[in-house]
Amino acid sequence: MDYKFKTKPYRHQLTALENSWNRETFAYFMEMGTGKTKVLIDNLAMLYDKGRVDGALIIAPKGVIGTWYSQEIPTHLPNHIEKISVLWQANINQKQQDKLDRLFETGEDLHILIMNVEALSTDKGKIFAAKFLRAHRPMMVIDESTTIKNPKAKRTRNIIELSKLSMYRRILTGSPVTKNPLDLYSQCEFLDSYLLDFSSYYAFRNRYAEMKDAYIGGRTISLVAGFKNLSELAETLKSFSYRVLKEDCLDLPDKIFIKRQIALTSEQNKLYKQMKEQALAEMNGKQVTTVNVLTQLMRLHQITCGHFAADDGSIQKIKNNRLNELLDVLEEIEGKAIIWAHYQYDVKNIIKEIKKIHGPGSVVDYYGLTPHDKRQGYIKKFQNDEKCRFLVGTPQTGGYGITLTAANTVIYYSNGYDLEKRLQSEDRAHRIGQHKPVTYVDILAEETVDEKIVKALRKKVNIASEVLGEELKKWI
Repeated sequence: MDYKFKTKPYRHQLTALENSWNRETFAYFMEMGTGKTKVLIDNLAMLYDKGRVDGALIIAPKGVIGTWYSQEIPTHLPNHIEKISVLWQANINQKQQDKLDRLFETGEDLHILIMNVEALSTDKGKIFAAKFLRAHRPMMVIDESTTIKNPKAKRTRNIIELSKLSMYRRILTGSPVTKNPLDLYSQCEFLDSYLLDFSSYYAFRNRYAEMKDAYIGGRTISLVAGFKNLSELAETLKSFSYRVLKEDCLDLPDKIFIKRQIALTSEQNKLYKQMKEQALAEMNGKQVTTVNVLTQLMRLHQITCGHFAADDGSIQKIKNNRLNELLDVLEEIEGKAIIWAHYQYDVKNIIKEIKKIHGPGSVVDYYGLTPHDKRQGYIKKFQNDEKCRFLVGTPQTGGYGITLTAANTVIYYSNGYDLEKRLQSEDRAHRIGQHKPVTYVDILAEETVDEKIVKALRKKVNIASEVLGEELKKWI
């Protein structure tokens, strides 16, 4: 590989590239935090330098498309490659249309279209993606490819149909089979329908799943009761994939920071603008007002988190994308995770959703409402019980003095303004007894006070000096 890297690769990233760079199809089964996005960008650049591709369609979840566009590609794509990159938007105004038109300009540029996976559920998104693929010699990429694990979903069917328009195809995910080995079928069908050597999903299921009949609603349905021949499946996967966990990567940094971006819903946007401009907002006849800038800051933050604390003390839920993004992150990670949230209201909702999806024994809590006589037992359970994968708490309560080294992923559902609490809560997993790099994931509402808080925390500045007085007006 006579290729000049813009950013230095780790050893495992080099191995991934050596195994894959000139393959038509490949799967990067690399755990979150091991840098699979950089590997993909280097792979794309290598193929471009060899004249094999001149375009890329990157399909990713909502929370990461902005990161691909504004951070990952500018950081890792070599400077000698001139690029035209566009982030797809469903509502196309003239400015956006002008950007999209540039993707079809002739020339030597590398053309990159980044689309939210949900856009491929729509005819509009599918038609434009097909037009782009036909106009170029493209690579087609599915980031977090478990988003196409359901073979019956419209977006899965559309994406697999589009894959035929691209010679080079890649899938990226850290957890291809954490829930169910059958999830692999559609991901691999996107790469090549012959890779698994089965003509249909049902033939694949019959080979690797034990089925049983169940009688529900007066009819008989087949349910998965267990799995078989998994060592055979693992050997098949090795021929077209590279698997690595953080614990295998001895040269990774001790702390790895990742951002997942969400957009405010229209309801949040309306309330956020009211609070920002007028220091008051109204929802369902309930009003919230502020008397100083710090209270205004807190109210803005609550709105981005998805709830509305009215002046009379009542709390109303606001439709938001934050909880769904958290659940998507939990699908992607291996092992155990700590989830910190700033507000008790959010802690309760997170626990409720995790229990619904992962079961009541999968989660413990550690926050102000956790009984004192239960807290040590919950820590012990999290540290020692394999079935207990998640601890949800507030940094104010759980951020000090406890050891949570069973986790090597820490997720900030929301952040507070206290730098000490942030640093202390980070160190619950990153302390003596931790033998793996720790990945920190911040969920941020883009273009809001959310991003300002994390930026200030990252710079380790005095938060108060950022928010007091007139400085707040610039800040928000």
